[in-house]
Amino acid sequence: MKKTPVIFDHDGNADDFISLILVLAMQHVDLKGISITPADCYIENALETTQKLLIKAGRIDIEIGLGNHYGINAFPANWRANPKILNAFPSLILIDTDADQSHFVDGKTLFVNKLKEADEPVTILLTGPCSNLLLALEEEPALADKIEAVVWMAGAFDVPGNVVTYNHDGTAEWNIFWDPVSANKLLKYNLSMVFIPLDVTNQVAVTTDFLKELARHADHFWANLAAQFWATTLDTVPAYAYTYYMWDALATSYLEIPEAFTLEEIETDIIPTGPSAGRTIESKGSGLKIKVAKQVDKTFFFDYLIKTFTNAKSV
Repeated sequence: MKKTPVIFDHDGNADDFISLILVLAMQHVDLKGISITPADCYIENALETTQKLLIKAGRIDIEIGLGNHYGINAFPANWRANPKILNAFPSLILIDTDADQSHFVDGKTLFVNKLKEADEPVTILLTGPCSNLLLALEEEPALADKIEAVVWMAGAFDVPGNVVTYNHDGTAEWNIFWDPVSANKLLKYNLSMVFIPLDVTNQVAVTTDFLKELARHADHFWANLAAQFWATTLDTVPAYAYTYYMWDALATSYLEIPEAFTLEEIETDIIPTGPSAGRTIESKGSGLKIKVAKQVDKTFFFDYLIKTFTNAKSV
C-alpha cells in the first residue's frame, strides 16, 4: 500500500492528542515527524503526552520537534494546563519519558529537515497555529515545492469566531488568532490548502451520547483513552458559555475520509492585526484560492471514529 508522507504539527491539548491517536492508526499515512507548538499547552506537558502516545503505539522512531515561537495572543492558562491532567491518567502515568528538552530539535528545524529529506511531496496536518511551518518556509522558501497540501483546522467564514477576549470583535478562530501575522504570511506562499473551519466543526460537538457510545468499547485501549481525553473537556469553561467540538479530530479525519466532506473553493485572506485580527475573509481577485470544508457527513464521521479507535493496536 502506498503511504502518504505526513508531518503533524499540534498544540498539545486533548483534541490534538486524539488527532495523534487517529494519525498513528492510519494505515495509508507515513508519519514523518511531529512538531509541537506551545499554544494551547505548556510545552513540557505536551511533550510528555506525545511521547507516551508514541510509546503505546510502538512508534518511538517518530522524531519530535519543540516550537519555541510564542504567538501574539496567548491561550487562556487554564486551557493550556489540561495536558498535565492527561499525563496523570492511570494508563499513562507509569510510562517513563525524556523530559530533557535539549534532546529535541526546534519545531522549525524539524520541518526544514523533514521536508529536505522527503523524496516526494509531503502533506502537512496542522491542528494548532501555523507558526512552525511559516518559520521553516521563511528560512527555506524553496521548501514550499516539497509540500503536497496543508490541511489545517482553522478559520471561521460564515459563522462567528470562537475568540472572546479584550479588544477583539469575536470574528476569529483561535488557531489563527494566536499568531495572525504568521497566518497572513503563510497564504502568500500559494500552497495547496484545505481549511477545516468552525463552519464545519460546529456540526460535531462532543456530546454525552457520543461518549457513552465510546465507553461501550472501553475494552479497547485507544477507545478508552480517547473517551477519557474528551471527558476532561466537559468543564473546560462553563457550559453556558462554550461547547467543546471535535475540532482537531474532524480536521485529522480529512486525511482518511475526504469523501465525507463538502468543500467550497474560496479566495481567502487573513486579517493580521487590529480588532479583527485572525479573521478569515473572502477576498475575490486578490486572495489565495483555498478549499474550505462547509459540511460533513456526521454519521460517516462518528462511525469512522469508533471503528478507528476500536481497531487501532497498542503495546
